[in-house]
Amino acid sequence: MLFAQLIRSILHNRIPGQLVVQITNRCNARCPQCGMRITNSFPRANLDADTVKKTIDAAACRGIQAISFTGGEPLLNIRELAGLMRYAGAAGIPFIRTGTNGFSFTRTQQDDFDDRVINIAEQLADTPLRNFWISLDSIDDALHEKMRGFPGVVAGIARALPIFHQVGIFPAVNLGINRNLGGALTRDLQRADFASEETYLDAFFRRYRQAFGRFYQRAIDLGFTIANACYPMSIDVDAHNEGLDAVYAATATDDLVRFRASEKKMLFAALYAAIEKYRSKIRIFTPLCSLRALQRQYDDNGMRRRPYGCRGGVDFFFVDAADGHVYPCGYRGKEDMGYLWQTDIHRITPGSEADACRRCDWECFRDPSEMFGPLLEATANPVNLLRRIAHEPHMPAIWTADLRYYRACDFFDGRRAPDRRRLASFARCAANGLQQCHLPAAPFRFNQTLSDF
Repeated sequence: MLFAQLIRSILHNRIPGQLVVQITNRCNARCPQCGMRITNSFPRANLDADTVKKTIDAAACRGIQAISFTGGEPLLNIRELAGLMRYAGAAGIPFIRTGTNGFSFTRTQQDDFDDRVINIAEQLADTPLRNFWISLDSIDDALHEKMRGFPGVVAGIARALPIFHQVGIFPAVNLGINRNLGGALTRDLQRADFASEETYLDAFFRRYRQAFGRFYQRAIDLGFTIANACYPMSIDVDAHNEGLDAVYAATATDDLVRFRASEKKMLFAALYAAIEKYRSKIRIFTPLCSLRALQRQYDDNGMRRRPYGCRGGVDFFFVDAADGHVYPCGYRGKEDMGYLWQTDIHRITPGSEADACRRCDWECFRDPSEMFGPLLEATANPVNLLRRIAHEPHMPAIWTADLRYYRACDFFDGRRAPDRRRLASFARCAANGLQQCHLPAAPFRFNQTLSDF
């Protein structure tokens, strides 16, 4: 049934819809990289349940397949959240997601810790929830806990994960990429300490590649079986993105999440390399084809072969907690579309690929846009797809390998344990080298451009 809907959508130049619903902008964490931190003063709001339900009904009628309930901190009112997830499931939404900053997993020394976690796990398990994420920002536990303002939370996560597994929920670790990711390995990396830009970026790639690898190993050691990465969401005001005005405050001007274009190119290359090594050991949601596209975007010559445009405002939408209105994404706040039930999204005509939005790196919308891009182009503009492949001959192999990997991961079903046997084939890729698995190696030297591969 879902496959048939997918084919029909693609033939009409559409892909399965996704809705991110910010049910609250209240948060109890202190994350310096996020504008919703508890220490930041701004009007707080919760979406009332009736508005959320009307939005869910409208989403179901419009064929939207996935809803993510986000915040702020969604678990501040877990009872209402659970009710909304059950409502979404009853409305026919098959993919339902939410997550937490982990505040519930503090105070491990208290006698009621296990009972508290069991209560949370059972409430979530009694819903059609498919994916549940828990944030972790650094391989340095103390540094993560200082950033979040939750002492002891990492030990609490390790203790909570087996409880979730027992009720059939396999949480994903969610990394918000930042300069503290690798502890001292990345935190102390400064351009001024290097003789040239080239040597700095070479060191940048190597340190972040190591940091990402250590992060995935740390996640495995804690008991996670799924991992995701949120790309840095600092927004620079320039001619390229002057139309952006974030309504989703999970972005900041803090240097912790600000990276120059040349750094971003190396950042995504480092993540690519680490994922290739670890994707046989833990289910990693981040697709390599998207990282490759982002490398192209931030390469000096990348705009000749631009990544697929974001489908935000066409197939993907964001609902703001402050007014309940729909926006193309959380960062195009000047484009208020009103309430979803007043918006006929089927009348929205996708613009040309050349004019599509690439002004931010929000993985929630950019990753699936890149994954579905070749399918849409194959039906809407096959000649252009052939040109793209001519410019980037490795693209089909990377994209096909991602599809194979997604299938081996049961499309990241967070209600199922990983199939280690199916993941094992990707260990052979890591052991034998990417070329033997029909994949190109990730770039690692500053003076190498993507056209070298």
